[in-house]
Amino acid sequence: MNIPLPGSPPKAPRQVVGWLAVFGSAFFFYLATLIIRWAAPHVVIESSYFVFARFLLGFMVVCLTMILQKQRLHPKRYHYLIGRTVANTIAVFCFYKAVAMGSLAEANILNMTYPLFVAVFSWFFLRGQRDLMSLMIVVVAFAGVWLVISPGDIEPGWENLWGLSSGISAAAAIIYLNISRRYHDSQTILFFMFGLGTLFMLIFFHEAIFLPNPLELFFLLSCSVAGVLGQYLLTYGFLYVTAVEGSIISSSRILLAALLGPLLVADPALTAWGWCGALLIFFANATLALRKT
Repeated sequence: MNIPLPGSPPKAPRQVVGWLAVFGSAFFFYLATLIIRWAAPHVVIESSYFVFARFLLGFMVVCLTMILQKQRLHPKRYHYLIGRTVANTIAVFCFYKAVAMGSLAEANILNMTYPLFVAVFSWFFLRGQRDLMSLMIVVVAFAGVWLVISPGDIEPGWENLWGLSSGISAAAAIIYLNISRRYHDSQTILFFMFGLGTLFMLIFFHEAIFLPNPLELFFLLSCSVAGVLGQYLLTYGFLYVTAVEGSIISSSRILLAALLGPLLVADPALTAWGWCGALLIFFANATLALRKT
């Protein structure tokens, strides 16, 4: 019989804390994209600059908290840390590019296809997690993806391909995060992710980075704060949830984007086919989570 240690929180409350943290991350990630769209009529800032600012602020916050708490880095598996950083940097850049070029709702919905790709990647690379029924659910969900990216056209727009690319790379980032949590604490993961991410963006997109004026700084800082909060909550939440569970809870951003986009940024509302696609993706994510549980 297992007796919990004194002062040790029960498993169920810890799991609820994880769920709430991941849900909070979905809200702040959506808020960051809203700020990018709100900024567009007032300032000219490239998507890469928003990504750079987000990573730079995150790196500063990590360094400050580690100094105040007298924490030290404890890297053990560098390939997991670097893999997480590269995949996450690509995912954020593609996501912000999709937001800047197209519909806010479609960009968020396509970014949230990453649970589907988590299941696909697990099928190919994790033999112990192969599940034929889950693969069939994913196939149905990809019909929903097509309804979102090309509801009435023969070919999808480039902005939607950016969104889909963000979902693919985010899936790799989530898998790396879930594995990396077995060996590293949150601060170590975030230090490498924000630090190396800032360096990568500076190297490859230095021409888009400039000294901002007060209004540009306001939008850059607001977007960065929302993104960093989302990242912290996501990383903390995955301490208590699995990759698939966390991915499914994050899928609430699909509904947030579909409902609020037309109200907050005057985006065109999803068509009936677009709503069908969004709901197919959402329910496929939920079904995968239930099967995993």
